[in-house]
Amino acid sequence: MCGISGELRFDKQPADLAALDRITHHLAPRGPDAWGLHSQGPIALGHRRLKIMDLAAASGQPMLDLEYGLAMVFNGAIYNYPELRKELLALGYRFHSDGDTEVLLKAWHAWGKDMLPKLNGMFALAIWERDSQRLFLARDRLGIKPLYLSRTRQRLRFASSLPALLQGGDIDTSLNAQALNYYLNFHSVVPAPHTLVKGVEKLPAASWLQIDADGNSSQGTWWQLHYGPSDSEHDLGLEDWRDLLLASLRDAVAVRQRAAREVGVLLSGGVDSSLLVGLLAEAGVEELATFSIGFADAGGERGDEFEYSDLIAHHYGTRHQQLRIDEHEVLEQLPQAFAAMSEPMVSHDCIAFYLLAREVSRYCKVVQSGQGADELLGGYHWYPPLVDTCDPFNSYRAAFFDRSHLEYQATVQPAWLTDDLAGDFVRQHFERPGALEPVDKALRLDSTVMLVEDPVKRVDNMTMAWGLEARVPFLDYRVVELSARIPSRFKLGDGGKQVLKAAARQVIPHAVIDRPKGYFPVPGLKHLQGRTLGWVRELLLDPSQDRGLFQPAMLERLLASPSEDITPLHGSKLWQMAALHLWLNQQGI
Repeated sequence: MCGISGELRFDKQPADLAALDRITHHLAPRGPDAWGLHSQGPIALGHRRLKIMDLAAASGQPMLDLEYGLAMVFNGAIYNYPELRKELLALGYRFHSDGDTEVLLKAWHAWGKDMLPKLNGMFALAIWERDSQRLFLARDRLGIKPLYLSRTRQRLRFASSLPALLQGGDIDTSLNAQALNYYLNFHSVVPAPHTLVKGVEKLPAASWLQIDADGNSSQGTWWQLHYGPSDSEHDLGLEDWRDLLLASLRDAVAVRQRAAREVGVLLSGGVDSSLLVGLLAEAGVEELATFSIGFADAGGERGDEFEYSDLIAHHYGTRHQQLRIDEHEVLEQLPQAFAAMSEPMVSHDCIAFYLLAREVSRYCKVVQSGQGADELLGGYHWYPPLVDTCDPFNSYRAAFFDRSHLEYQATVQPAWLTDDLAGDFVRQHFERPGALEPVDKALRLDSTVMLVEDPVKRVDNMTMAWGLEARVPFLDYRVVELSARIPSRFKLGDGGKQVLKAAARQVIPHAVIDRPKGYFPVPGLKHLQGRTLGWVRELLLDPSQDRGLFQPAMLERLLASPSEDITPLHGSKLWQMAALHLWLNQQGI
C-alpha cells in the first residue's frame, strides 16, 4: 500500500521533477516508510511506500527492470502473487525480491494487458516501457485503489489523491458544474471520469489507459459485472448459494491475511465485520486485534453499537480496542478529515473511519473491513420496492436521490444550472445489457458506481491518511462475481442479505444476525443541533467564503429547520452543502 505519482511530457521537454516532488511529498501519509523518484527523459515516477507485503529494500519503488526496459510504481496489494510468481518462474523469469511488486513487473512483460484478469487484489499501477516510450495505467475491478489524472496539451500527470495532484500546479481548479449536479442529486456520488475540479479526472475502475510520449492514447475496460445465474446454476436453492458464498468468503478472508505485518479487523458489530472475525478464528488466527468506535448520542439516536462488537470480541477472545468520541473532537477533527479526502464525502462515518484509523494505526498497519456486502447482497432498504416495479428508474430515484431536479434548480444559483445529468446517468445505466431484473439493475449500479465512489473511497482515504492499509474481502472479485449470479430473491429475504445471514449462521453467534440493521452512526452530523449547527451556519453564511453556489433563500430555509431536511438515505442536505464548502476550503480552491 502506497502513494504513486508521475508525469509524462508530450512536448519533448524533460519531466518537471520539482512539481512531481511536491506531489509525491503530499502523499507521505499514504506511504510513511520510504520514498523514491525515477526520471528518464519525458517520464518521471514518484512513490511513497507503506511496507506490508515485503519489508525488504529490494521491493522498493519505483522498481526498474533494466533487462526488459521497464519502470513501475504500484499502489495496492496482489493477494495471489505467490501463485503468479510460480507461474512466471516456470516461464523462465528470475526474481530479485520477495514481494508482489516485482511479480507485477514480470507479469506485464510476460502477458501485457492480459495480466489484469489474472490479478486478485486491489491496485492502481503505472508501467513505463523505455523502448516503446509508452505509459500504461490501470485500476482494479472495484476501484479500491484510486488514480487521479490531469492532462494538458503538454503533459499528463497522475497521483493517488486529488489533493496531492493539486500540489503540482498548472491545473484548472474551477468547479465542474456537471460534477456539482451529480454531487447534490446522486447522494454525493460523482461517477468517473468526473471530479468536482475541472482540471482533474479519475481513471474509472476496471479500466486501463495507454499513452505515448507524443500524447497518443487509447483506453479500455478490462472487466464487467454480469447478473444472473449461469446455465448450470438455475436450479440452486438458498442452501446451495449459502454454501458457495461461505466457501468463497473463507478463501477471500484467508488470502487477505498474507502480509509481513499483523492484520486486524475493524469491528462495527454488524453481520459483515463480525463474520470476518469468525472466519479468521475458524482459520486459526489467535489473539486477533479488533477495533470499534462510538459517538455521543443525538436526536434520540444511539451513537455506538458496542453491545454487539463487545459480544463478538468476548466470544472470540480478541484483543479489542474501544474508542468513544465526543462532539467537541468530531468538530475539531472535521477539517483534517476533509483535507484527507480526494473528493468531498458526506457519509457520517467518514469522520468515524478517520478517527478510528488514527487509533488503529498505533497498533497495527493492516486491517480487514466489511465494506461491500450491502451493495453486493441486497442489504439496503431501497431494493425491496424495486421487486414489482414497472418503472425501475423512478422507483430507485425516489429512494436514493437527495433531491428532485426541481429542488436542485431551486438550490443552486443560475450559473450552475444544468440539465438532469444525474438522472440521465442512472437511467442510461439501467438500460445497459447484463442485468434484466429491476433489483439487479440497482445492485449493478450500486456495486460498480456508488460503492466505488462512496464506501470504497471513504475507507481508502480515511485509513491511508494514517498509513493504515484496509483490505475488503467482500470485494474479492470471485465473491463479487458469485454475488451477481445469486438470484435477488435469495438476497432480499430476512430483512436483506438473506443468503449472507444464512452463511453467517454457520459461523458466528446469532445475536449479531437477528438484530435491527445498524451502521457507523455519527448522530451529531445527522441531527444538526447545538454547537454543530452553529458551526455549519457560520461556514455557509460567511461572506468571505461565498462562492455563489447556493440560493440564499434555500440556505435560509434549511438553516431555519435543519431537522426537516433529512434525505431518503437519512442524510442532511444542509450538511452536504456545508461539506462541499469545507472540502473546497481545505484544498485551497
